[in-house]
Amino acid sequence: MSEPIIEARNLGVEFVRNRRRNLRLRESFIHAFRRDRRRPQQSRETFWPLRHLSFEVHPGEAVGIIGKNGTGKSTLLKLIAGVLKPDEGEVVVRGRVAPLIQLSAGFSGDLTGRENVNLVASLHGLTRKEIRARFDEIVDFAGDQVRDAIDSPVRHYSSGMKVRLAFSLVSRLPHPLLLVDEALAVGDREFKQKCYKVIDGLLAEGRTLVLVSHSQPQLTRFCKRGFYLDRGKLVVDGTIQEALDAYNGPPSEVDAEED
Repeated sequence: MSEPIIEARNLGVEFVRNRRRNLRLRESFIHAFRRDRRRPQQSRETFWPLRHLSFEVHPGEAVGIIGKNGTGKSTLLKLIAGVLKPDEGEVVVRGRVAPLIQLSAGFSGDLTGRENVNLVASLHGLTRKEIRARFDEIVDFAGDQVRDAIDSPVRHYSSGMKVRLAFSLVSRLPHPLLLVDEALAVGDREFKQKCYKVIDGLLAEGRTLVLVSHSQPQLTRFCKRGFYLDRGKLVVDGTIQEALDAYNGPPSEVDAEED
């Protein structure tokens, strides 16, 4: 079997209530001095949105992550993408990541659509020549509404316009690992069908997909494997149907006691 593209060992992340302790890398740098001054105050309440997760994902797999809101699904994607740093264990990613874990793909509202495409693509390692070669295809896929506004600031875009441009860009990055967090829940039926065809094509090429979604038809269409997260734990790692059955099953004993 090939070497895992994602390998998590005893992975955990700790948050401070009302304030994340696990800052992005740039935030860690900016707030380093301020954080140092707060270190003597250790009484703040913390919690673990994820803890003790261990798993491997191999190239070409499509994994659906399932769970109720607040169970750590998006946090797990951010750990895989390197947006968050773990407090326990580690996650090793072998290969570059194409992340769609925000509806806007990290676009700046003050920049135009054109400027955002150039910036985000360059941050993901594309050369100017590669960006120019892909640009028209990216904008055409996003649709006429986006093309007409491509030189306007993104803050004036609707959420649907942002996600169309973001998906079009991220899906055209030549990276082996695609992370998608609920992005396919936004947009009209026609655009969703276009996205589905793109994902089908990427999987046929042997790309790896990790998908967070509440849409069971989407999950069963793309994913053969499923993770069911509950209270920050990986409860089920099996087929996508096994994960869905666990998610749709009867309440846990803890839930019954609380009722």
